[in-house]
Amino acid sequence: MEYVIVRCDRAGVFAGFIESRDKDEVVLLQARRIWYWDGAVSLSQLAMEGTKCPENCKFPCLVDKILLIGVIEILNTTEKARESIEQVPVWSA
Repeated sequence: MEYVIVRCDRAGVFAGFIESRDKDEVVLLQARRIWYWDGAVSLSQLAMEGTKCPENCKFPCLVDKILLIGVIEILNTTEKARESIEQVPVWSA
């Protein structure tokens, strides 16, 4: 399965494995919301290089499955970026 970063119209940004895709909807597995990132100037850089400052990122817990509606961008990631995203500590209140 492809590991991607998905930007939605209103729901924000998520990273995970694409299970399915239809028009502007995507189902992601093992997904994390990318609430705040540091160490990359854009989502494009985050998808290619990962974050250089994982301790400053705010990525909440992993969810098993999520349906995203209003998808406006899907970025394929490198293995390096996937590993970087997965290594960011879980942010919680």
